[in-house]
Amino acid sequence: MAMFATDVEISPARPDSAEARAVLADYFRDLVSRHHGREATDAEVEAEMRADPSDYLCPPGGLFLVARAGQTVVGCVALRLLPGGLGEVMRVFVEPSARNAGVGALLMRAVEAAARSQGVTRVRLDTRTELTEARRLYTKHGYRPTPPFNTGWADLWFEKSLL
Repeated sequence: MAMFATDVEISPARPDSAEARAVLADYFRDLVSRHHGREATDAEVEAEMRADPSDYLCPPGGLFLVARAGQTVVGCVALRLLPGGLGEVMRVFVEPSARNAGVGALLMRAVEAAARSQGVTRVRLDTRTELTEARRLYTKHGYRPTPPFNTGWADLWFEKSLL
């Protein structure tokens, strides 16, 4: 059965909830698999989730959103609130079965709306070269390359004004 963006609802979730942990495991599995060019093992996914936890992505310092098609979680996005009206978009992920249905665009609009409601005037994000769908999504939504703002796994950095 085909999925359409109109079938999807975006809502907040606690990053430590069962549904959030499941979609975050899928997110990390996708990242680790692409980085290594092979399917990630469960141990690698668990290690990555421990090394880069998501529990701080809830109020008052952040927000975690999930996309649902009916009762099924099909994606996620998070916002980290930083000083000076800055927000960092993180954990952007759409399940493979829901890709090319507009879910990524819905997630980006939802996280930007949430950022604005928190007084954020500029958002930034990082990604990797091999995440071609993510790069295309960010560019389509007005994100522009920016100098690196962190160190770690990323090799591309973007930002967008919300004014």
